[in-house]
Amino acid sequence: MGKYVIHPIVLGSKEFDKGMMTYQFDYGTPYTIPIYGWYLEGGGKKVLVDTGEMRPVQSAARQAALGGTIHTLESGLAQYGLTPADIDVVIHTHLHNDHCENDAYLENAVIYAHERELAHVNNPHPLDFRYNAEYVEDVIDSGQMQTVTGDTEILPGLRMVHTPAHTEGGMSVFVDTPAGQAVITGFCVINENFFPPKAITAREMDVIPPGTCVNPYAAYDILVRVKKAAHILLPLHEPAFASGAPIGLK
Repeated sequence: MGKYVIHPIVLGSKEFDKGMMTYQFDYGTPYTIPIYGWYLEGGGKKVLVDTGEMRPVQSAARQAALGGTIHTLESGLAQYGLTPADIDVVIHTHLHNDHCENDAYLENAVIYAHERELAHVNNPHPLDFRYNAEYVEDVIDSGQMQTVTGDTEILPGLRMVHTPAHTEGGMSVFVDTPAGQAVITGFCVINENFFPPKAITAREMDVIPPGTCVNPYAAYDILVRVKKAAHILLPLHEPAFASGAPIGLK
């Protein structure tokens, strides 16, 4: 109990400027990111971290750019013999639309998000257009949505940790695996944010904040802290996991 294997499922994608990931760097560079749902196998409950896009673009070009198949929620879970109704627990890193569009289909799940995410999804700042209450109204009305106010153990070996780098209610998910502790970041980054190229480290920067962040100085410090806290780093939009290979096996 309390040991999980992590299965990344690509449930959408975006084509945009790389600077959306890497604060102050690589603006003007086209970049394709995956949008994941992370199925956590083990621990006695069927757990999904984030629920992805409702109608993902499944083009050959995007799949080639990512190096993996883009799934619908149904086809992604079917790889593991599951349907949306089988999921017991959903953990949200945050409630931007691309991370919660399929919530209503998870009819039997208890769904966790930070209280600040619920506040923003219902009353977003004009600068943060990525919130859309439509995608979580059903699960709020049904009583499935549970709010947390800070660091919270959801199940043995599975913790939500408040990391407000990208959004005020961002929650990183720390997962005990057979290979050591892993963390699915609560903020939208790629590997390069944690392991910058020499052109960045030469400026005495150890990490790069998310391209969109609440406070870049605070975000920098949060990334440094998260980088030191786990054996296995899973940046929320890193393409390297798009193949779907399991993470956390010895």
